[in-house]
Amino acid sequence: MDMRLNRESIPACEIIFDGVQEQGIELDYILPDYYPDIFRLVRCETVPSVTEWSISGDKLSYELRCEIRIIYCPEGGGMLQCVVQRQSFRKTIETGSLSGKPSVNISVKSDHVNFRAVNKRRLDVRGAVSVRISLMGEKQQEVITDVKGMNVQLRKIPVNFAMRCINTEKVIHISEDTELAPAQPSAACILTVECTPGETEKKLISGKLLAKGETNIRLLYSCEKDGEASVEPLEFSVPYSQIIDIDGLDDTFECTVAAETVSCEITPAADRSGENRLLHCEVSLRLMCSAVKNSSTMICTDAFSTIYPCEIMTAPISTAQIPEVYHESFRKTVKIAEGDDIPAAVYSMWCTPKNINTTISPEGDSVIISGMLTYSMAAKDSAGLITMPDKDEAFEETISIGKDLKGCSVSSRVSVKEISYNISQEGVLNAKAAISADISVCSCVSVEAVTGIEVDSSAEKVRDGDYAIKLYFGSEGEDIWDIAKRYSTSVDAVAEENELTGDKLASGGMLLIPIVTRVNE
Repeated sequence: MDMRLNRESIPACEIIFDGVQEQGIELDYILPDYYPDIFRLVRCETVPSVTEWSISGDKLSYELRCEIRIIYCPEGGGMLQCVVQRQSFRKTIETGSLSGKPSVNISVKSDHVNFRAVNKRRLDVRGAVSVRISLMGEKQQEVITDVKGMNVQLRKIPVNFAMRCINTEKVIHISEDTELAPAQPSAACILTVECTPGETEKKLISGKLLAKGETNIRLLYSCEKDGEASVEPLEFSVPYSQIIDIDGLDDTFECTVAAETVSCEITPAADRSGENRLLHCEVSLRLMCSAVKNSSTMICTDAFSTIYPCEIMTAPISTAQIPEVYHESFRKTVKIAEGDDIPAAVYSMWCTPKNINTTISPEGDSVIISGMLTYSMAAKDSAGLITMPDKDEAFEETISIGKDLKGCSVSSRVSVKEISYNISQEGVLNAKAAISADISVCSCVSVEAVTGIEVDSSAEKVRDGDYAIKLYFGSEGEDIWDIAKRYSTSVDAVAEENELTGDKLASGGMLLIPIVTRVNE
């Protein structure tokens, strides 16, 4: 008797590389002649970004750019000055053997920065940034979907998988001028810039993907107000709309688009009156598109023969689906200062999420987001000096998703949508941040699938007696497959004889086990 195996190749996801690279930052800078002397350093921050990446052979190369912004108060008073320097680094990692086009995810963060004034004209900066790189590849795994002959019984389950995945990226450039409102003072120097892309809308048009949205820009600039040096906050949005070519895309695919900031440069410009009342914006965004065509098949997870000894070979199969994105929000309140530490005036306050970690709760029904919120403000102290202090506050938020997350992978993008502050009657400066979290849940199904079956047809199984029916006392919740396999009979025969429905026993009790040998001929 011959045995015929039906096999099918399905794509399975595998982690090719997951690691972190660190890059040190060193800057020894002498002020040009057109900058005034340094009297007091106010703030220094580094903004890292990956401008481009490429894969060649078994290596991934990327360009890391770090923008360094040093804010200082000039000698003799006057408006705050900002020194902006940019450093670029070419980095390479060994990824091992690559096949096809892997999915690449690169995230960067600033670890720390220290700065000092060597003298009135010289600045020294030391810091570090880290780059996390994750490569997810695809391999074809052959599995058994059906068997004919040798009285082989199969246990099969439906498995959804991504039949085809298309990942592409496109960097777009936006150039736009924004005019200051009449009530706002003219801009002398841009001090801080924060560019946060919002949610991207998508639409499929004739095999092309239309992505549109807007990026929110918050900045702080130095100015003169009421005859005194001051700082002014400003917030505005820059829209974008882009058509992305994706070969082979049609309406059978599910698509996601996410935007991240590559660079954002804001420079004051003079209007017709000659005053700096225009802000010229040059923004670069990376649009990351993922298109997935889903399919399903019945995969064999166990097998046995009712007559012959049988050995099976198995291998783990992991299949990923397109991520589901949940948009959630929550608020956090923190005490910034109290008593004599409260500044004489607060010009602006902002909040930056750092070191975000996203995990699944032990119960498997919620997502836990934790990390650090850095509250920063531009203020005037009791001596009349402009300061920009930071306050770090750890946070943890549990968010119920409303679905079973066991076996899933989760990630989140956290941003601060709004921040407000007030001084209570007790003399405490409090800040309240409205936080938005875009939570991505990727269902990754892992199945121990049968990849091979060997049946020894030279010797039949030896039974402990000559009988057609055997009595068995089953337990509630027991798997009918396990019972049939134990007695080398078929699941259908056990279910029919005992009028059972479902895959498990609804209640305990006596069962009649028919001994069926010749099936599936």
